[in-house]
Amino acid sequence: MIHIGGKTYELVMENKNAWNQEVFRERYSEVLERYDYIVGDWGYNQLRLRGFLKDSHPKATKETSISGLQDYLHEYCNFGCSYFILEKVSNKSSGKSQLSEPETK
Repeated sequence: MIHIGGKTYELVMENKNAWNQEVFRERYSEVLERYDYIVGDWGYNQLRLRGFLKDSHPKATKETSISGLQDYLHEYCNFGCSYFILEKVSNKSSGKSQLSEPETK
């Protein structure tokens, strides 16, 4: 769990060892608090942060919903870049992450 800005986040995905807590804390801005997910991607040794909303959020658009993440990675990030995804953890731990793998029985 990551605590910053009075919010709690969970690292739900990490690609190519992208997570660096120290750099994340330096780059974090309170503007990101309104988003359900924070995606961090590395390019030219700099971390870029971008917020995404749950698909069910009333203000979610194609560009801001988490289902558009792959499009964002392909169109705006360096090819093969390392990245991570943080999900905001609500005080009421209800529901599963939209990024969770489906349960198999």
